[in-house]
Parts: sequence; structure tokens; C-alpha cells
Amino acid sequence: MRIMGLDVGEKTIGVAVSDEMGWTAQGIETIRREGKNKDFGRLEELIKEYDIEEIVVGLPKNMNGSIGPRGQACEAFARSLRQRTDLPVRMWDERLTTMAAERMLISADVSRKKRKQVIDKMAAVMILQNYLDAKK
Repeated sequence: MRIMGLDVGEKTIGVAVSDEMGWTAQGIETIRREGKNKDFGRLEELIKEYDIEEIVVGLPKNMNGSIGPRGQACEAFARSLRQRTDLPVRMWDERLTTMAAERMLISADVSRKKRKQVIDKMAAVMILQNYLDAKK
């Protein structure tokens, strides 16, 4: 069973998928947001291509655990995705994943320009891997 992980931002959506055993997460792409229909259309293509059975969407909570405007937007995105795909969509606390992904890329000596291109995909990998590890 393959699971998809998403890091949903205002401008991009980082996408990761699990291996078939549900043990590891791999980044597959960063979708540049171009409107609801195009965004969901691309996600639906990836869902079919990878035979996805479950989706995990990162939920950006504030450090005190509350959910602000960005978190509410992610919840609305997840509801729409659930309706369009008829798949189970779970929310997963993503606090600090983007910062952790950036630190990892910096420590790997990835250039600023390249980091900007892959940061959302890397955050999606971290969200999905954390979810997979918690399921074990």
C-alpha cells in the first residue's frame, strides 16, 4: 500500500510517496500552484501513477499547538482532496519540518538556489516519513 505525503504551501506543493511496503518516503516532485483544478489534476495523475491508497497532508501548527490561518488553509485543502479522490486523507503535525529540511540541505552543502527548488519536496518526505515511523 503506497501513501502520499504533501507539504502544501501558498505557491508550491511538495510531494512524496512511500515504497510499497510503507517503510520509506521518497520525494517525487514540487508542484508549482496554478489554481485548484490544475493542482488537483496533477495530484490525481500522481495518485493513479503511484497507485496511492492514502494521503497525509502536513498541518502547520503554531508552536503552542493552535492552528492559525495557514493550518486552516491546509485543512480546507485536505477536505477538498478527500472529496475529489475519495481516499482517506490524514492531517499530520508538520511543525519545524521545513526548517529541519533546510538544515539538512545546508549541511549537505546544497546551494541556496537548489535548496529553494527542493525544500518543499524534502519537507513532504519528512512529513511522510514521520507518519510512517509513527504507524510502526
